[in-house]
Amino acid sequence: MSSHNIESVSTGSEAVDEILKKPLFRDINADDTDADATEIESACMSCFRSGVTRLLLTKIPFFKEIVLMSFKCGYCGFENNEVQSASEIQKRGIRIALNVQTRTDLNRRVVRSDYTCVQIPEVELEIPAQTQKGEITTVEGIIDRTIRGLNQDQEKRKVEHSDAAAAIDAFIERLQALKEMKTSFTLILEDISGNSFIENPDAPAADRNCKTVQFMRSDEENHLLGIYDKTDVAGGDIEQTCKREDNHLLKPLDDGAWTYEDLHGEVLQFRTLCPECRSACETNMKLTNIPHFKEVVIMATVCDVCGCKTNEVKSGGGIEEKGVRFEVTIATKEDLTRDVLKSETCSLRIPELDCEVGPSALGGRFTTVEGILLAMKDQLENGDLMFHDSSDETTKERLQKFLTKFNDVISLKTEVSLILDDPAGNSFVQSLLDNDEPDDKLKIVKYERNYDQNEELGLNDIKTENYETP
Repeated sequence: MSSHNIESVSTGSEAVDEILKKPLFRDINADDTDADATEIESACMSCFRSGVTRLLLTKIPFFKEIVLMSFKCGYCGFENNEVQSASEIQKRGIRIALNVQTRTDLNRRVVRSDYTCVQIPEVELEIPAQTQKGEITTVEGIIDRTIRGLNQDQEKRKVEHSDAAAAIDAFIERLQALKEMKTSFTLILEDISGNSFIENPDAPAADRNCKTVQFMRSDEENHLLGIYDKTDVAGGDIEQTCKREDNHLLKPLDDGAWTYEDLHGEVLQFRTLCPECRSACETNMKLTNIPHFKEVVIMATVCDVCGCKTNEVKSGGGIEEKGVRFEVTIATKEDLTRDVLKSETCSLRIPELDCEVGPSALGGRFTTVEGILLAMKDQLENGDLMFHDSSDETTKERLQKFLTKFNDVISLKTEVSLILDDPAGNSFVQSLLDNDEPDDKLKIVKYERNYDQNEELGLNDIKTENYETP
């Protein structure tokens, strides 16, 4: 091989290594001149000649990872832009109900995926899932798009089907009345993939006009998303499938081959994707025991590409009989050093700051009170709470004032109460007394869950007696 060819191979290898070091999904940045857009020759849906589709993998606040697609035909000038979610399907579906009362509510940003069903009960409007592409829009934008769709071919319809055209015109007038806020209405987004969102203009305070509920998907909804379990794949015949072990990637261990004690002393490692840049990385997992509490599973991930470091804690036991609520007074340095286990079903609240964080925002983690506060602050400052570059000055000023108050809490200039509410009962806050009884600054309340909390945990449909019978 000539020296020229060797040099070319070396240069190509270095270029590939340089590409692999970059995150797969990158933040949108005006200073980034290397956008890494992919160009594909594709057919124009207008004139059926060849055009160019450009694909860009990036991250948008609220929507996690997305694929931006832009098509343009050089012959007829036809253009089409689409956005598709590239983020993973969430564990549960989500249902968001927004009570639209003012024009400010009409301007709320809305992110919806392909699997989102949109409803406005007051005008009997329903847009079924998978009838429209996912998009980033506003509440008013959803109504506008509906009106434009109804107005298509309306002139032709008036000639051929005058009764239907008159009914559509009357419906459009009702939608226009919603746009002009002549009456309040409810916008409902139901997304089985869990990747939809409605902006909270009062963030980080709780949204008074919006209610979000997570739900367990049915088997039909899982199949629609392409999720199947082994009973579906095996056609329901589990015993026959288990006999054909060669068909399984994961095979059962023999009795005694892996004991419970072995699991306690072992750090398990498996391949996963970085939560920030979606590059391949390793996750370490270990089962450990927290004194005076229970066993938990600790998982830690480090990405060599973007340097992201995350840790997550999951309960090793089941759901407790009762929910638990902790109220911690933060006044001294000693209060900041308490150990805290926050499960993924535990929500956080600081009443003095009117700040509320949902259970899925910070995930499960084993840290201290100070660590929880710093994580909340980091998410407010650097997270995808809002579009920082396009937010109005009032919103930016309100967020800055809140962060100033939050810094006063961390520096102990302001005394506040931190409330951890876990309906599953799998969270824990350390007591500063030796006998593990609650100290003067720690209140622990166990309570009976209501129907909605049991529904969110999937307990209402669990059959605990005669569960082996159909």
